[in-house]
Amino acid sequence: MLMAVKNQIKVVLLSIKYSLMRQMVNKFTFISNIVFMIINNASMIIQWIIIYSIKDTIGSYTLKSVLLLWGFASSTYGVAHFFFKNAFDLSDFINTGRLDTILVQPKNTLLSTITTDVRVSAIGDLIYGYILLFIYGVTPINFIVFTILSILGGLIITSVAIINGSLAFWFGRSDSIANTVESIIVLTSTYPEDIFNSFVKLLLYTIIPVGLVGYIPVHIMENITLVPILVIFAFTILFIIAANLVFYAGLKKYSSSSLMNARI
Repeated sequence: MLMAVKNQIKVVLLSIKYSLMRQMVNKFTFISNIVFMIINNASMIIQWIIIYSIKDTIGSYTLKSVLLLWGFASSTYGVAHFFFKNAFDLSDFINTGRLDTILVQPKNTLLSTITTDVRVSAIGDLIYGYILLFIYGVTPINFIVFTILSILGGLIITSVAIINGSLAFWFGRSDSIANTVESIIVLTSTYPEDIFNSFVKLLLYTIIPVGLVGYIPVHIMENITLVPILVIFAFTILFIIAANLVFYAGLKKYSSSSLMNARI
């Protein structure tokens, strides 16, 4: 069992490595994608600097809190979209028959599907998250905690994308649903929770897990304790289990499109 898990992890890492190598063939494009993503993210924070020059706090959020919130939004997005890019295109894989060539391989179908490509610009998101952490004030402890929470947040976002993308097994094109949910997560995760009413907050802590990937991590970083980290870890496991259950339940309904593509 442990050997099988070890081999699967090795396959996933090799797949990511070779995908990254393909992207690095054109070094100028590779580097420019990363740099321009960092610049794009940095330009968006200007509005908050202007707002906080007028008002010291928004609810319980200071400017440093918002910078940290943006840091988590960027880093979790970077983790999810770099390592698990195809989770966000899962509906397309199902509807175009691109799953066919993966199903015949002796690998974990879900992991192989979501890790066959990388999004280079997501490296810029990941780097930008750590830039904001350094601006916030980095210590060895909060660097480690930030990294752990970013990975967990990335896994939660990926799991949500898998669940939404897997709806295509039953309803055909579900990419509009997946894209809408992702847009809501990206948008709301960059705004302090105190600007939302109680009903929206409830949604952001339940159906749309922005609270788990953004708000709670910010509070943890401001007062690092073990229990909330363990809570997020537990929820991450639950989301991963749910994503696997939904995907493999849908896979039983999958019909091959007889698409013949060689995958190297």
